[in-house]
Amino acid sequence: MQRFSLRITVEAGEEQTACALLAQRSGLAKGRIKDAMVKGAVCLKVGKGSRKRLRRASTVLKPGQVLELHYDQELLGLQPPQARCLFDAGPYSVWEKPAGLLAQGTQYGDHCSLVRQAELHFQGKRPVLPVHRLDREAAGLMLLAHSREAAARFSRLLQEGKIGKGYRITVVGRPEPDEGDIDLELDHKPALTHYRVTGYDPATNRATVAVSIATGRLHQIRRHFAAIDHPVLGDPRYGTGNKNRAGLQLVAHSLAFRCPFTGKRHDFDLDTTPAV
Repeated sequence: MQRFSLRITVEAGEEQTACALLAQRSGLAKGRIKDAMVKGAVCLKVGKGSRKRLRRASTVLKPGQVLELHYDQELLGLQPPQARCLFDAGPYSVWEKPAGLLAQGTQYGDHCSLVRQAELHFQGKRPVLPVHRLDREAAGLMLLAHSREAAARFSRLLQEGKIGKGYRITVVGRPEPDEGDIDLELDHKPALTHYRVTGYDPATNRATVAVSIATGRLHQIRRHFAAIDHPVLGDPRYGTGNKNRAGLQLVAHSLAFRCPFTGKRHDFDLDTTPAV
């Protein structure tokens, strides 16, 4: 499988389409270049340190423009699982992200991301800005903003602890006591996870646990439970003895907040909220 990056500064006399120039410089067929462009693997430099994804194969380039192709044949060949829109308020929306779908794309493409699926859902008529993150391996609820103002308002709510997020996990063993806090530092920063055991199967030595977090450190839930020797089932990165064919057993199942535009209270739960 091919994987490489190519950076091109357009020279005088190279005023041709992006697709033709990339095919010429990379040796890839134009069909592959077009596919990579549609899937977000091509970027055009638009300012100092700023880039935008270039999807139109017919775009004619000008001398001095900088074009980047980040080609990953395996990634481009993936068929991503589909997310569902559960609520559309206009300035923001709430989605169910399936496991295996990125929240955002990478330089190698964005067709396997929630952001891109939302852009296509809204037919490119709204910007799509993720308010918070959810690991690729995890499933659950995500909030997307559709303007910078909405993103800023929700960011303030997050910083003030006014967005409630509930998680459901399955772990190896039974944490003791049945309810408590994990306050181990992560990356030299305070981190607090509250949990409550909701079920235990002695035959498999597996427990289901309801979790909420007071801080948002990277992979906080996964790292905290691995640190107390009750790793999340199916976690490919943290813990031992927790392999699981069904994948990571971590679901962001509830989301609650007061709308920063109307003041109305919203409570979403994967068990009860239908798709729109």
